[in-house]
Amino acid sequence: MSQDWRVFLQELEKEGAVKHVTEEVKREYEITQLMMDLEKEHRYPVMVFDHVENSEFPVLTNILGTRERFAKAMGVKTKDVSMVFAKRIGNRIEEVKVVENPPFAAHCLTGDEIDLYQLPIPTHFPIDAGPYVTSGLCVAKDPESGAETLGFHRMQLKGKDKLGISLHSRQRLWEYFRRSEERGKNLEAAIVIGLHPNISLGSMALVPYDQGKYGAIAGLFGEPLEVAQCATVDLQVPAYAEIVLEGEILADVREKEGPFAEFTNYACYRSTENVFQVKAIRYRENAIYHDVTPGMSSEHVTVVAIQREGDVLKALHQTLPNVKAVHAPFSACGLFHCYISMKKIAEGQPQQAIYAAFAVDHNIKLVIVVDEDVDVFQEEEVLWALATRLQADHGVTILPQHLGMGVTLDPSTDELSRTSKMGIDATKPLSGFAPKIAMDPQIEAAVQRLHKYTK
Repeated sequence: MSQDWRVFLQELEKEGAVKHVTEEVKREYEITQLMMDLEKEHRYPVMVFDHVENSEFPVLTNILGTRERFAKAMGVKTKDVSMVFAKRIGNRIEEVKVVENPPFAAHCLTGDEIDLYQLPIPTHFPIDAGPYVTSGLCVAKDPESGAETLGFHRMQLKGKDKLGISLHSRQRLWEYFRRSEERGKNLEAAIVIGLHPNISLGSMALVPYDQGKYGAIAGLFGEPLEVAQCATVDLQVPAYAEIVLEGEILADVREKEGPFAEFTNYACYRSTENVFQVKAIRYRENAIYHDVTPGMSSEHVTVVAIQREGDVLKALHQTLPNVKAVHAPFSACGLFHCYISMKKIAEGQPQQAIYAAFAVDHNIKLVIVVDEDVDVFQEEEVLWALATRLQADHGVTILPQHLGMGVTLDPSTDELSRTSKMGIDATKPLSGFAPKIAMDPQIEAAVQRLHKYTK
């Protein structure tokens, strides 16, 4: 399987999934507005803006916008994408394949040549503090173990060689930077833009802090990850990135960053206010700039949802044998709610599933467990189960706010980013419940002949 997103793009082009805007577009708002218009129409093409004002680089967006594309990237059926992710991410391949002359080595700007304004970094919403890099994966290493990480972090354009970066997830990169700053050192880092969907999805995997993420990402490909050495920092990055920004996150330096239109559909003013100093810009011949539409967009949410579903499935299967499916719905930003369907064979299993899901990810605020006959990917079926199978006085469990760690980007959390959590058992009792209405399968098959009259 090719790890080059250009090969993946070529396949999408052949399928007619890529649309080009050939007239010039502004950097401010126009790209975002068009993508929002398409979302309202439930249309999710990959969009390429061939001419962006004052830049030689085209902008591509929405390559991560659908589950079908992640399934295509992994070579599986769409319905299986979360389950396959959960399985493959555990099939770690520790060795990497080093590419000596990566495509992004075609151009290298250092010193006075560095000018981030040459990149077509959009300003997405009027509320934003300025132009933002939204698709960049930040690569760094743990100062203690040497384990590498890469993950999405918002980055505000601050100057020709400077980005504001927020580490508000308080996970791997935040901890690695804390360890580096504690030693009085800047944290070497690289921002990689334009990557195969497997790398973007694999970057979301929950991996122990002393293990690198490259091994987990390689599991999605089923082969070693292809990487290349940076020129000015001691890091290896995915070899087929379109653009690589090399530099450091500065110790003991903070600058105001934000607000920014986050995936919650709210402007977020919270930030760790870190600063990324650029030491080199490297990019491919005819490089393409990848932009993720922020706010509550499909590309912003889908990658998060698949990862949550996969990691929760993996955890549940360790202790519960009859879990059917897990869904992190778009209505909850792909992050805050988790729907679980299972074949209950003993009372108490739904509560076990609830607490197991909470333990996987501190971002989850609500877990709903339903029976196996409920399709968790159809939200109206989950709501139907709540309406007809739940009695709140014994089916609802609430964890108080002071006990639950939340996510900084959730505007409903307190000043310490704590959140209350709720688990709902919307399963039927094991016996004595009303039967669900169903048609005889033979009748269903026989009536197929009549459907031609309805077309």
